[in-house]
Amino acid sequence: MASDVLGQELRITEIFFSLQGEARTVGLPTVFIRLTGCPLRCAYCDTTYSFTGGEKFSIGQILQQVADYGAHYVCVTGGEPLAQPNCLLLLTALCDLGYSVSLETSGALDVREVDIRVSKVVDLKTPDSGESHRNLYENLPHLSPHDQIKFVICSRRDYDWARFKIDEYQLKHRVSDILLSPSHGQQNPTELAQWIIQDKLPVRLQVQLHKYLWNNEPGH
Repeated sequence: MASDVLGQELRITEIFFSLQGEARTVGLPTVFIRLTGCPLRCAYCDTTYSFTGGEKFSIGQILQQVADYGAHYVCVTGGEPLAQPNCLLLLTALCDLGYSVSLETSGALDVREVDIRVSKVVDLKTPDSGESHRNLYENLPHLSPHDQIKFVICSRRDYDWARFKIDEYQLKHRVSDILLSPSHGQQNPTELAQWIIQDKLPVRLQVQLHKYLWNNEPGH
């Protein structure tokens, strides 16, 4: 790997080893790289501590920390990781080293330059997030069958909105998984499950495992 790439820096809030709490690889031991900064302010955000601060690390230092954990799965998250341009270099470097890499992104930033080997988990913001106007629908044609789309559901209104978007953009033909996640403590997961069953939606219900195991404490 070129030394100029290894020397590039990113501002990092935390790097930790835990179980993946959501998406397709839920439950699998995963190294998380949480980048600092986010241009969005979603009403339900549970990682506001990543908006500012952090510490600068070179890509070489990040890769060494990841290697020390000895895991196969790596998740790059935030904040909004794509807000830092060097995130693209990090993603490619991780793929080059043979890791199974996922990227958690808000869907408000362009994903076209993300390495095709990365599984993008794109969060389409629902009305109750307060940030649905930031959705960049131009991203959708650039998604591939191994990518995922997530909707965080806060209410029946959010559910209906998501249901219409799934149909409008024929999302089941664009990605492998459409994830509906109840906003923790706000939308009852059993109620959401009943809506999905009633409407026979082609989606996967997910609850955030880490919130049940560790009460969403940082580092988990």
